[in-house]
Amino acid sequence: MALNCDIAIVGGGVLGLCVAVELTARGHDVVVLDPGGPNASSVAAGMIAPAMESVLEDLGPERGQLLRDAAALWPAFAIRTSIDLKPGPSAWRGDAPEPVVESLRAMGFAAEIRDGAVWTGDQQVEPEPALDALRKRAGRVIDCRASALFLSGDRWTVVTSTGPVVASALVIATGAAEALQGLPGSARGLVERIIPIRGQIGRARSAMVDGVTRGPGGYVAPMGEGTVIGATMGPGRRDLTVDVREAAALVAVAEQLTRQDLDARSVEWRVGIRGATADGLPMAGPSGEPGLHLALAPRRNGWLLGPLVGQIVADGIEGRPPTVQAEALDPRRFSRPAG
Repeated sequence: MALNCDIAIVGGGVLGLCVAVELTARGHDVVVLDPGGPNASSVAAGMIAPAMESVLEDLGPERGQLLRDAAALWPAFAIRTSIDLKPGPSAWRGDAPEPVVESLRAMGFAAEIRDGAVWTGDQQVEPEPALDALRKRAGRVIDCRASALFLSGDRWTVVTSTGPVVASALVIATGAAEALQGLPGSARGLVERIIPIRGQIGRARSAMVDGVTRGPGGYVAPMGEGTVIGATMGPGRRDLTVDVREAAALVAVAEQLTRQDLDARSVEWRVGIRGATADGLPMAGPSGEPGLHLALAPRRNGWLLGPLVGQIVADGIEGRPPTVQAEALDPRRFSRPAG
């Protein structure tokens, strides 16, 4: 027998769960379909870091404002989802702090140099506890694997390992995974544009820092009772094997940033595959197909952008006028004619 709901969401990473939390809070009957296990959102440092992301990627004022808008949603979102939002600040340590501060201030971020480091108001969440908190507020979460989908009349059916799920609206939040069988042509074309990015990250058992510390080549941040060390970015790669050379390079970065020796044997390495688009922004909103919406490809800013993507996708499902942020993340920007 089929399971019926208002909205089905395929994928239980941070974007899919944030969409589910938002829609559930608005009174919709939501079902999240997710195979469980580690995903790109759990293999992450949980950075809510609009300032550092903007300056390190040289995003400019307009893109920096978008990330700042996303971060501004987090305090209220953290309260209503019972997620522990670490207050910051965070530090950047390098040989030339002055240009970093100038770039940050030019993009509208507050920043100062203190004790040879650049300090910003960037924050952090711990991904695994945060994912657990989101799942508790995301409607019905079903551990299953989706294999195909099809549209019959005005209802979507998702074929899963536990049986069919039928919904009026469908959200694809499958990260960097390949397009599901039956995904319509225009939406399939958007999903196939996603660039996989392999990321390797480490967790050391010892506590090395009190807050997020970045520098050339990586970062260290508190995580539980230990430290997270990251992270690599390998565009076009889907392999999940730990790279020992990348691990050694990240250990060296951690030792330089903390001025501490680190026993490499104490580091547990993890690998995740993220999705990215050509312009570095996620696809969030209507796909162009009836009742089919996307929440995909946030590159390394899934945690930062999660609540904003949740609002944008929920607004799109409810037919609300798009905001400036929604227009920037509209998946259909990639299928429109140039010019």
